[in-house]
Amino acid sequence: MEVIILKEPQQIAKKCADIFQETICQKHNAVLGLATGSTPILLYRELVDRYQKQLLSFENVVTFNLDEYVGLAPEHPQSYSYFMQQHLFKYINISSKNTHLPNGIAQNPIRESREYEEKIREYGIDLQLLGLGSNGHIGFNEPTSSLGSQTRIKTLAQQTIEDNSRFFSADEFQPTLAITMGIGTIMFAKRVVLLAIGEKKARAIQQAIEGPISAWCPASALQMHPHTTFIIDEEAAQFLQMKDYYHWVYKQQQQLLQKLHNEK
Repeated sequence: MEVIILKEPQQIAKKCADIFQETICQKHNAVLGLATGSTPILLYRELVDRYQKQLLSFENVVTFNLDEYVGLAPEHPQSYSYFMQQHLFKYINISSKNTHLPNGIAQNPIRESREYEEKIREYGIDLQLLGLGSNGHIGFNEPTSSLGSQTRIKTLAQQTIEDNSRFFSADEFQPTLAITMGIGTIMFAKRVVLLAIGEKKARAIQQAIEGPISAWCPASALQMHPHTTFIIDEEAAQFLQMKDYYHWVYKQQQQLLQKLHNEK
């Protein structure tokens, strides 16, 4: 597990974009797991900028989103399908047939969940992006979710509903159910990158990185993943007991990479 602590959100976006760019350049038909919410927006802007500068092509890239609200059509302004269009897909050269999200208005959401899981297992995910809920959830896997869970319908915790209420007007329907990749589904990805910004995420970050592996903090399961990177800011890192060590390790890695680059 790698922990990278940076000062500014833009630095976090650029560092994560470097990982995305490396993944896509190494495998032109890379399969990316994507996330929504406020945290990835700067990353998506950075990826769009690199595409416009012809540093990246998404022509053969395949994507799977983590989750979608049950009851919201793809064109609904608060749906995650709409979010992805507005923040990434419509600005890059990705084919619509290669972008996958759960169908929030499927007649049989249980079957939709099962078929979405099967498709993920068929393709495999090379790089999975995650945000982090203030209660430690990843995707919509709320505390007490099985660490081996697969894509399914989840009832959102009250804390999650309150955290997301800022995206909905007072008289607007706010879903309390979502179709989400399971924790086991996320762990199936070859590489995972989790982004967290701000002091509201600090307790969850400490529990995820340094706490016990527990269903009470779903993100703590990432301690068992063979290739996970946490990229966070100083505020989110404030409760980490090993914070100085994480800074030192990253500094040593950067120096080694610079030395190898100079020797080429």
